[in-house]
Amino acid sequence: MSERRFDPVKMARLDSPERRKALPPEKILSLLEIKENDTVLDMGAGTGYFSFPAAKLTSGTVYALDVEPQMLEVLKQRIDEQHLKNIDLIEGAIENIPLDNDQVNQIIASFVLHEVELLSKGLQEIWRVLKSGGRCLCLEWEKKPMEQGPPLEHRIHSDDMKKAFEDSGFQIVHFTFPTESHYIIVAQK
Repeated sequence: MSERRFDPVKMARLDSPERRKALPPEKILSLLEIKENDTVLDMGAGTGYFSFPAAKLTSGTVYALDVEPQMLEVLKQRIDEQHLKNIDLIEGAIENIPLDNDQVNQIIASFVLHEVELLSKGLQEIWRVLKSGGRCLCLEWEKKPMEQGPPLEHRIHSDDMKKAFEDSGFQIVHFTFPTESHYIIVAQK
C-alpha cells in the first residue's frame, strides 16, 4: 500500500457522526445535480459514504471504485444488507480507471485526489471517463496544519487544485469551503 493511500484499519472514521454533521453527503451531492438516469463514479468509495446517497438519486449505475479489496468487501456487505441493485463495485486506481471513455455523467472525488501519485494523470483519467458536460465534485482537505487528515505534505492547496483542474481543460462551476478545513470544487468537462 502506498503511504499516500487511506489505511482501511481506520475505516470507522469514514462514517462517523462527526463527519456526517460537518460534511452531510446528501447536501454535498446536491452540488452535482445528479439526474434520474445519470451514471455516477464514486472514486475511492470506501464504505459508501457517497455511493449510497448517490444510488438513491439515480436509477443509473453508481460505480464504486476503490483500490483496497478490504474496503470493497465491506461495501459489498452493506450493499447486500440494503438490497441496492444499482451500485457496481470496481477494484482499481484513479490513475487507471477501469471504465470506457465518456462513460459517466458525474464523478465524486472525495478525499482521494491528494492520494494520487501524479495529480495530472488522475485528472486525465477523470476527463477520459466523464461524458461531455459531465461534472466532477472534488472534496479535499485544505493545505494547512490541523490535527485531522493526511500529512500536510500530501495535501493540495485549493488554489493549486483549481489550477490543476483548469489546466486539464475543466471549467470550475462551483467553489466553496463547507468547513474551515475542507474545500469543494465542482468542475465541468
